Amino acid sequence: MSVNQHTHAGPPYGHPQPGYQGYQQPAYGGQPLPGVPHSPYGAYNGPMPGYQQPVPPQGYFPSLGFPSKGSPVSLNSDTSLAPNFIDSVRAPPTSGAPPPATGTSLPSGHLGYSQFGQGDVQNGIPTSAAPVQRPPAPQPFLPGSAPAPVSQPPTFQQYGPPPPSVQQLSNHMAGMTIGSIPACAPPPAGLGYGPPTSVPPVSGSFSATGSGLYTPYTASQGAPPPSVSQGLPLAQPPFSGQPVPTQRLPTEVPGFAPPLSSTGIEPSSYPPTTGAPRPPPMPGPPLSGQTVAGPRMSQPNHVSSPPPPTTLSGPHPGPPMSGLHGPPPPTHPPQPGYQMQQNGSFGQVRGPQPNYGGAYPGTPNYGSQPGPPPKRLDPDSIPSPQLNELPPQQKPRHRIDPDAIPSPIQVIEDDRSNRGSEPFVTGVRGQVPPLVTTNFLVKDQGNASPRYIRCTSYNIPCTSDMAKQSQVPLAAVIKPLATLPPEETLPYLVDHGESGPVRCNRCKAYMCPFMQFIEGGRRFQCCFCSCVTEVPAHYFQHLDHTGKRVDFYDRPELSLGSYEFLATVDYCKNNKFPSPPAFIFMIDVSYNAVKSGLVRLICEELKSILDYLPREGNMEESAIRVGFVTYNKVLHFYNVKSSLAQPQMMVVSDVADMFVPLLDGFLVNVNESRTVIASLLDQIPEMFADTRETETVFGPVIQAGLEALKAAECAGKLFIFHTSLPIAEAPGKLKNRDDKKLINTDKEKTLFQPQTSFYSNLAKDCVAQGCCVDLFLFPNQYLDVATLGVVTYQTGGSIYKYAYFQLETDQDRFLNDLRRDVQKEVGFDAVMRVRTSTGIRATDFFGAFYMSNTTDVEMAGLDCDKTITVEFKHDDKLSEDSGALLQCALLYTSCAGQRRLRIHNLSLNCCTQLADLYRNCETDTLINYLAKYAYRGVLNSPVKAVRDSLINQCAQILACYRKNCASPSSAGQA
Repeated sequence: MSVNQHTHAGPPYGHPQPGYQGYQQPAYGGQPLPGVPHSPYGAYNGPMPGYQQPVPPQGYFPSLGFPSKGSPVSLNSDTSLAPNFIDSVRAPPTSGAPPPATGTSLPSGHLGYSQFGQGDVQNGIPTSAAPVQRPPAPQPFLPGSAPAPVSQPPTFQQYGPPPPSVQQLSNHMAGMTIGSIPACAPPPAGLGYGPPTSVPPVSGSFSATGSGLYTPYTASQGAPPPSVSQGLPLAQPPFSGQPVPTQRLPTEVPGFAPPLSSTGIEPSSYPPTTGAPRPPPMPGPPLSGQTVAGPRMSQPNHVSSPPPPTTLSGPHPGPPMSGLHGPPPPTHPPQPGYQMQQNGSFGQVRGPQPNYGGAYPGTPNYGSQPGPPPKRLDPDSIPSPQLNELPPQQKPRHRIDPDAIPSPIQVIEDDRSNRGSEPFVTGVRGQVPPLVTTNFLVKDQGNASPRYIRCTSYNIPCTSDMAKQSQVPLAAVIKPLATLPPEETLPYLVDHGESGPVRCNRCKAYMCPFMQFIEGGRRFQCCFCSCVTEVPAHYFQHLDHTGKRVDFYDRPELSLGSYEFLATVDYCKNNKFPSPPAFIFMIDVSYNAVKSGLVRLICEELKSILDYLPREGNMEESAIRVGFVTYNKVLHFYNVKSSLAQPQMMVVSDVADMFVPLLDGFLVNVNESRTVIASLLDQIPEMFADTRETETVFGPVIQAGLEALKAAECAGKLFIFHTSLPIAEAPGKLKNRDDKKLINTDKEKTLFQPQTSFYSNLAKDCVAQGCCVDLFLFPNQYLDVATLGVVTYQTGGSIYKYAYFQLETDQDRFLNDLRRDVQKEVGFDAVMRVRTSTGIRATDFFGAFYMSNTTDVEMAGLDCDKTITVEFKHDDKLSEDSGALLQCALLYTSCAGQRRLRIHNLSLNCCTQLADLYRNCETDTLINYLAKYAYRGVLNSPVKAVRDSLINQCAQILACYRKNCASPSSAGQA
């Protein structure tokens, strides 16, 4: 045999298929296998003569076996193998010549690869006049079942005797490259053709579901390269006027999840097509000079010219497929005298190839014991490096199927379309609400709106052991004063008179829809502690036949999840109803603030913003009073009493012992003193225009505001506009401790801790008085926010920072923040407590607040944007029947000076299966909890330790899910 002769070195298409019992596959040359019944199908008879072998499509490198760079989709996607990408998959034409290529251009004289081309050869079952009925989904193979007999015309002829020289064929095999371009992608050797069924996989970790999805290649896409995975169907060339059944290969790519259909074409939804008629085949082996359908062989002493390179750029889809983890592929007994071969770059490894890894260790047949379970996912296998960056022998590892990774964008869009149109009704226990990115309306029917409370999981584990195993933190993010859209009703205000709200005698829980009335309505059993309490005489009402009170729907506390009680004097400080709160604006007038134009900007904005102070309900004007202070090294108080023609300034230079020099005229009503206030705001920028004072104080500023609120016997908020590190001699003086050498060391945490305890003690005094501090910082150098922000953090305030403030670029952002901060709803002198039913208890709290004990969360101010995250722990077993209950009670003073109680109730399910826990988790709440947990951890631990703790907890959550809940078909998919 001449070395230049193209010898058919493809594997015989007649090996017996393990697992296909009752099928007869003729051996090479038509020799029947002993002991196997005769098959109605003929053997593969080779290529068609007179057909020119097509060249590879552009963007495909035969030496790599992968599409060229720039492929944006995954290797496992059934569209990722096309060299060029089009917007949509077009249906094939029903007749005529193939459509012209639109997505790629081929050199002159080259034939484009197309499903409808004339150079394809049909392998396997010949077409018949009637279309073959296909099931709508892959069907499992049933041992002992046989296909329906199909009449086969004498179209195909069998090969003659095999080549006489085995050594010569081995030489041919040694030079074969994986990326050789076949005329059509043949199926793996030894896989017989039968009904469109799916063979059960080798290992239980792999599923054949979806492996038969069919996506045609259009002319613009080019030909499917030989790296088509075995889980993808092979396009069969059509005959003229005959419907062609599509064949799918029954096995999957080892180590890969089954490909998903990204085109939406079902296996049986593709219409039959017609093509050009086939000429009669030439029997016998191929002659010299003929093209051979099948892998092109690199022969010894013969160099084949590669196709012209392309200039496409971009990363390759992934590394070579040698050495992947996963169950080993089934082996098929080789024909005597022929070596095992690899069929395409995604095919089964059948023997060593040049520059490629060896075969898989161990090759059990179908029906044998499953292989070892797949190993844990190697994190470094997620990215797909370029091929030229990979070593020839790459370590075995799992591959991530990008198509199986949930897309957050898609999840958000699906939630908006599915849950955004209908109201979310809260009447069912343990419902998972729509995502926070979805615009939806809420109908309160017994549980609090998700705008008020969201949980990390709406199905709590029944036992603490199960909670520890899952590593999912049990927490709730509570926003008690959340803003509602105009379409929703604000919580109803219930006034029970001097007796106050009805409560449980033991745990002091407030009346809610989950309380059970007994003995004809004369008593009620607490849903939190099971204590039985007498119903007050004024609150008594009869029960109906279902056990509900007759006035169930007339009382918000019995039928709604969120409502408010008007508090009695017993709930007020010093048994005295509070006065309306006050806002005090404290402006830094040092050199930096004046020079940057900040002082003038603030004064101009305050003229208009004072008309938009928060007000209560339908009140015509706000009840909040306002006051003004300016400062640098000393403090300036202003008397803006309405009876004055011009404002008066009083200077306090003794900052070590701060006091308020005036009482009457400092805190005034805006409408009454509008003229004097406007005059003051006009004069302040002019008074300090020529200042040269650069040093500032900070501690005495807060002390001054606190003393002013104490003198007025009211709660309130301080708006402090500060620019520099307080280095002037005064209480709370700070030093510059900006040491970059401490970053990434164990002492880095000291940079996040306050350098003095002065501000922590001051914060306690502010909380006791109900003095909230909002801080606007405009630093041009180190400012030590960790220390200055202590008072803000513990009083429930907000910090806004504008580094290197410039009027032109930062003005709009600052003004928007200021307007929002002044106008939003806020509660003062607030105390919050969270009660739970038996079995769980609140153990930890995260947020901007102060706690003097282990149960009460105290905040000088609580606005509509503030949240408190509460973590729960088990102290007993829970019951699936009764579930778990939460009640958040917030006592606060409204903007009008009214003392109120806002109640939020929520019922949750309990579960004994981890799958139920994970199915009802909410990612946004988990991230909120983890972020606050990390923030607090940074104050006491190195950043690296906190980061590692977060990574470990997330990994344990996913590992537990993977072990107990994930589908076995997604090997390597977390």
